[in-house]
Amino acid sequence: MGLKGFAEGGIASIVAGCSTHPLDLIKVRMQLDGEKPALPNLRPALAFNGSSSVVAPESFHIPPPQPPRAGPISVGVRIVQSEGVAALFSGVSATVLRQTLYSTTRMGLYDVLKTKWSDPNSGNMSLTRKITAGLIAGGIGAAVGNPADVAMVRMQADGRLPLGQRRNYAGVVDAITRMSKQEGISSLWRGSSLTVNRAMIVTAAQLASYDEIKETILKKGVMKDGLGTHVTASFAAGFVAAVASNPVDVIKTRVMNMKVEGGAAPPYKGALDCAMKTVKAEGAMALYKGFIPTISRQGPFTVVLFVTLEQVRKIFNQF
Repeated sequence: MGLKGFAEGGIASIVAGCSTHPLDLIKVRMQLDGEKPALPNLRPALAFNGSSSVVAPESFHIPPPQPPRAGPISVGVRIVQSEGVAALFSGVSATVLRQTLYSTTRMGLYDVLKTKWSDPNSGNMSLTRKITAGLIAGGIGAAVGNPADVAMVRMQADGRLPLGQRRNYAGVVDAITRMSKQEGISSLWRGSSLTVNRAMIVTAAQLASYDEIKETILKKGVMKDGLGTHVTASFAAGFVAAVASNPVDVIKTRVMNMKVEGGAAPPYKGALDCAMKTVKAEGAMALYKGFIPTISRQGPFTVVLFVTLEQVRKIFNQF
């Protein structure tokens, strides 16, 4: 039963991940929008004449006005125009590996814990236990899949860099190999604390809310156990997961994507430093950058995930 849960979750996750990959790429690009390298401190030049001082106006650095933030559709159109349609699937090999490692682990573990903790008579599990199972499964799954997550973020973000600064990874294996050689093995777990925190939040919100909403719909007799129930419960679960996880996701994306030059201080010292710098430079709502593509991706992803999962379970139950 346990191994079957891992296989079912893995298949459904890979299908959902690949089908919604372009939306995830747009989300990553929007989350990185507005990120700038630190500017040096610029002091005004002072011309002293006796006791009076005159400030030279030309010595001030006046930043240009920021352009209006682009929406997900315009970001997608811009990617296609500048990089081609294939760019929407940049990093899809990393998505497959990530879903194979991360989602297979979290879905399988959640299924194991659900089987162990469910009431033997009703077959149901309390919401508290569902959330706890999601937190445990998500954390372990994220730790396993972090290298693929780092590779995916970098491959998705590569197209926004100037040509001379692009990493141009050939694929997920090349990305992981080069990161290991150039930045050390530890770079594969860069942002892992954020990945684990995000995964715990997403898995608890996504899986627990899906099961809870589905059980409530069936218990109240609103709908029968079928496609309509699965779509309704899964879309609601996707919305809950998006709201809960977006701030952590923004910080995770920026920490994973930061470029560390030899001998130079990294742009961010860690997750908290990244969060503080982001809020200070761009405002608190910067933590919800990319929310529209996040919910646009989480909704379809969660729907495809659970609808596929339910169908795969039916097929596996025949054996």
